[in-house]
Amino acid sequence: MTSPTPHVPGRDQIRRAPKVLLHDHLDGGLRPGTIVDLALASGYDGLPETEPDKLGIWFREAADSGSLERYLETFAHTCAVMQTRDALVRVAAECAEDLAADGVVYAEVRYAPEQHLEAGLTLEEVVEAVNEGFREGERRARQDGHRIRVGALLTAMRHAARSLEIAELANRYREQGVVGFDIAGAEAGFPPTRHLDAFEYLKRENNHFTIHAGEAFGLPSIWQAIQWCGADRLGHGVRIIDDIEVAEDGGVKLGRLASYVRDKRIPLELCPTSNLQTGAAASYAEHPIGLLRKLHFRATVNTDNRLMSGTSMSHEFEKLTETFGYTLDDMQWFTVNAMKSAFIPFDERLAMINEVIKPGYAELKSEWLFQQTAATSVSSASAG
Repeated sequence: MTSPTPHVPGRDQIRRAPKVLLHDHLDGGLRPGTIVDLALASGYDGLPETEPDKLGIWFREAADSGSLERYLETFAHTCAVMQTRDALVRVAAECAEDLAADGVVYAEVRYAPEQHLEAGLTLEEVVEAVNEGFREGERRARQDGHRIRVGALLTAMRHAARSLEIAELANRYREQGVVGFDIAGAEAGFPPTRHLDAFEYLKRENNHFTIHAGEAFGLPSIWQAIQWCGADRLGHGVRIIDDIEVAEDGGVKLGRLASYVRDKRIPLELCPTSNLQTGAAASYAEHPIGLLRKLHFRATVNTDNRLMSGTSMSHEFEKLTETFGYTLDDMQWFTVNAMKSAFIPFDERLAMINEVIKPGYAELKSEWLFQQTAATSVSSASAG
């Protein structure tokens, strides 16, 4: 059996490597079997398939349309079964478990509380149920030998008018597991500037927020998110590539917006597989993450919606290592970028980097070194 090259990790090493996830939607990561169970319990009869494996395939195929709007339609089914306290606790707990089993040590998972009120829950009851689920999932993960910390991001919908209310909700629960605010939904026709009162409120309260921008819509949405709204991070931000010019000789020229994003170290929550589905990139090889990595933008790797994309953090890194030849050093670079950009206090981020992430990668690298030493010894003995 051929040993892996010195720094390019194999599938097992990728899975075991400590990973940090900043952009993951709770209603986009349900287990298909859980959807079936919850639909049966709630009386929801709108599922296109009732057999878990077939349902999982349906979600991936429905999302694989090249259209962000069509992609977003799949969430009608997941949100439909997430309308009770017990359902939200279960979904959040399983989310934490699944991420931990995939080697994620820190995650910020987002959801829109306003989409879970149809059965009579209040916004506060939604947040408390999800927080309870995350804590339960963290506990189960520890029992299984995994460590994870999950923070919640409360999302407001671009097309709705509740962003200030959700921002205030995020601020009230910031000491109880909610680490920040987000705004999501179709970008075209719904600029983030419609919600300036929410962003101004969060800035006055010294709270954190990210904005979905530069995914389906181009540079104007990125510019508005940063310069008008003051976003700490960009949800996706992949269209920043439109402000980068690559000459035939390989020379690169950054426009003013791209230069600002890089110079200010504004984190990009890049989601490669999801971007292929929504048409933001044509292939992994053509995904801007390759160039953004070379140019040292604050790029991070994320899943977006694990169910719809049939993905995981390990799957994302597998594709990137296959496509760009990324090494354990590259994986560590992306992971440290993400941890630096998390919405928890600096000392806690630093502890995660120095006590969990760097030691984890050092162990994987030393593991390879000993494997190579053993293989060299056997080879030498055979030759002798």
